[in-house]
Amino acid sequence: MAAAMPSLYRRVLPSPPAVDFNSPEGKRLFSEALAAGTMEGFFSLISCFQTQSEPAFCGLASLAAVLNALAIDPVRRWKGPWRWFDESMLDCCEPLDKVKAQGITFGKVALLAHCAGADVQTFRANRITLEDLRRHLVRCASSQDCHLIASYHRKAFKQTGTGHFSPIGGYHAGQDMALILDVARFKYPPHWVPLSLLWEAMNTTDESTRLLRGFMLISRHTAAPAMLYTVSCRDESWKSMAKYCVEDLPNLLKAENLENVPTLLSCLIETLPANAGALIKWVVEVRRKEESGSSLSIEEKERLSMKEIVLQQVRDTRLFTILHDLKIGNIQCCKCSLSSGRRFYCLKLQVAVCCQEAAMLSGSIASNNGFCCRETCFSSVQANGNGVKTVISGTVVSEGKEQGVDMLLPMSPRCASSCNSEAGDEIIKYPSKTDVLTVLLLALHPSTWLGIKDESLKAEFQALVSTDNLPEVLKQEILHLRRQLCYLKSCKEEECEDPVPPSH
Repeated sequence: MAAAMPSLYRRVLPSPPAVDFNSPEGKRLFSEALAAGTMEGFFSLISCFQTQSEPAFCGLASLAAVLNALAIDPVRRWKGPWRWFDESMLDCCEPLDKVKAQGITFGKVALLAHCAGADVQTFRANRITLEDLRRHLVRCASSQDCHLIASYHRKAFKQTGTGHFSPIGGYHAGQDMALILDVARFKYPPHWVPLSLLWEAMNTTDESTRLLRGFMLISRHTAAPAMLYTVSCRDESWKSMAKYCVEDLPNLLKAENLENVPTLLSCLIETLPANAGALIKWVVEVRRKEESGSSLSIEEKERLSMKEIVLQQVRDTRLFTILHDLKIGNIQCCKCSLSSGRRFYCLKLQVAVCCQEAAMLSGSIASNNGFCCRETCFSSVQANGNGVKTVISGTVVSEGKEQGVDMLLPMSPRCASSCNSEAGDEIIKYPSKTDVLTVLLLALHPSTWLGIKDESLKAEFQALVSTDNLPEVLKQEILHLRRQLCYLKSCKEEECEDPVPPSH
């Protein structure tokens, strides 16, 4: 029988070099910095500050606190009726069980922030100076609109542990000290440290990536986050798609036999990686049955209506029409088998989504492989007295416990066919493989298509995938996806740099 691990109650903060925030000296530094105007971001941060819920969740806890401090709406429920960022919701780029076991890298934290709807600037220590850090920190500390998350090694402060993430709560110019709001509050309290030491702590190598640490600036994005679609990098699909776009697609576009747009699209579909559709996911809203009642709230109806607008606008594009006429059938949009008709496709997809979201709703950070979904069915609910909306209802079973969930399902209002149809060539009401491929092609950077040899075909195809004439709602959706793809490209091999602004 293995010996029990001894328990610990906090650590003594090594001082010097750090100064405990709650000490007389720490309070003096705070009051002086407050008077100097470099504690402006402190109050919004401390109002949303939280302790990391797992020993390896420092990156997730830091990000959740900053996103909430910036009042960014996650556009999905946390618990009850409340929309609020929690560590358990930051799983689009890395499975939570993997983060729990191994922690998370600098690049993935930056990507999570971007996917959550924030504007992110990343700075590795080898690309900036101490003066650059000081300048950015002063700007953030003097504003409530920007927050700095530091990635550093604890050794520089004589603390136990290795790599760590925490937000910086303020700056004292006279003493040149930064206030670290340590999210491992079970270990160390908030503390002031010399900025030069913080810089040294950042200028260390993360052994998991062989890259230097650094810091990131996070602020509210001027553009709205995605309503219906988002890029997912939880599995390896993004790596195969990156290889396809960089290596395979340029050679395909040089082919002499690309006579027209349908031929080009057919060749593209035939050569896409098998899991290409897994790169784009739906943004869906799932609620516990006991929370849902028998009707949708006004807010739920409004969010669902916006998703339906996006879905319909996708289907109004000429690109969608051409892709639908090509009867695409080999694009896998999830890990489920899609082999026996449209209704089976919808149900299997919803089962996967219900299981994943039920894991989040239950507070579990384990892999959703331990969840199974049964009794999945379509049903209708009243939309606050304004007609009915479709939901997917299911009972999720985990470790013998059952949880009823409803997923609010957007549907195309002008589509005459039904998800009950077995006709494989009909346009189904709900988000489909053709929708996913449409938005993926629209979201690829315009430079992707410069290699088309035939000039007239190039011009026609560029017009087909251009965002210039898209309705504003869909245009913003596509540009958000394009920014996400740009970040994915910059995060290749875990190196997240400032991305090139996406072309409109």
